[in-house]
Amino acid sequence: MPKPDRSVDTVLLDVDGTLVDSTYLHALAWMKAFSGRDLAPQWWRVHRAIGMGGDRLVGEICGRDVEDSLGDTLRDDWEAHYRELVGDLRPLPGAREFVLGLVDAGYRVALASSGKAEFTDAALKVLDLDRDVLASVTSSDDADASKPAPDILQVALRESGGTRAVVVGDTVWDVASAHRLPADCVAVLSGGFAEAELRDAGAVLVADHVGELAERGWRP
Repeated sequence: MPKPDRSVDTVLLDVDGTLVDSTYLHALAWMKAFSGRDLAPQWWRVHRAIGMGGDRLVGEICGRDVEDSLGDTLRDDWEAHYRELVGDLRPLPGAREFVLGLVDAGYRVALASSGKAEFTDAALKVLDLDRDVLASVTSSDDADASKPAPDILQVALRESGGTRAVVVGDTVWDVASAHRLPADCVAVLSGGFAEAELRDAGAVLVADHVGELAERGWRP
């Protein structure tokens, strides 16, 4: 376990696939949106794009022509489908304890998600976390560009009042956005990316899930 970097005062947390087990719910909602418009991308392509914002995902999977003609429609469809699935949302093992442990240790803890604000609120509900314990809570509504751009991380760090951060996320998009902040990124496998992929992207540490980090007493 790396020694804590005492100059780090803030931990920026991704939400989907990091704190809540929602990656495959998002993939299902996107597949429903695509199939409803007679599009048939392969599941693996959709899964691997989860973690980047919806403003980028359609073009990443289906190309620029589909983005230009149907991008906003597909995002609206995805939102409606995901809203129907939110009742199946579950916290990942040890997620609440992980967040509260960091807060108790004196770190500013901020949520920095590429998701919609209402879905971040749903995640907080299943995590049984009050906004008041967090230094800031941001979503796609708070930034012009989503991950892998660093915009959301920048907003979360600024609103938290912190000066130097570590990012915890579950995708290569989280690692990329952290590097552009710049900040180190600790990655977890709970979003479905392989350890080798996350390390190759530049993650400084990889764990099965945030609960494992809590059990190991990880600190930035």
